[in-house]
Amino acid sequence: MSTGPEITILYFAGASTATKLTFERLQLPSAEPQPLSSLSTLLVERHPQSGLEAILRTCQWSVDAEMVEDVETVFLKGGEEVAVIPPVSGG
Repeated sequence: MSTGPEITILYFAGASTATKLTFERLQLPSAEPQPLSSLSTLLVERHPQSGLEAILRTCQWSVDAEMVEDVETVFLKGGEEVAVIPPVSGG
């Protein structure tokens, strides 16, 4: 089984608490571009029983410092920096 290029994941707030990480590098499952929408599954598999799955349901994403509106239209090719941004509350 061949694996693909690497991306960097940045975790903020609850996502960082759940994974106990502020960032990590992740190898994509193949050299073919991967939809951003598939990243949640990869991260949950990487961090089972962390509570990350529930957190990701409400997160926003950014790729290379650009907020993503539709995760189905963005494809990861390798080298990207993807931020997992949970909802923020406060006053």
